[in-house]
Amino acid sequence: MAALTRPTDGRMIAGVCAGLARRFGISANTMRVIFLVSCLLPGPQFLIYLALWLVLPSEDKAHGRAAAW
Repeated sequence: MAALTRPTDGRMIAGVCAGLARRFGISANTMRVIFLVSCLLPGPQFLIYLALWLVLPSEDKAHGRAAAW
């Protein structure tokens, strides 16, 4: 399984859905549809998306840290 990072390519807004899709081995468009459908249900989906945007490292920064070690 791939590390959970926001990729630098294939982003739409922040790369959260693309990163989750890469992690779970599905299409980024499929993950985006799942997210949009989940927003029709009650719950904190949008807040979770924002939190992941803040918490998940960008792919280029994650690789930069790994190279520094």
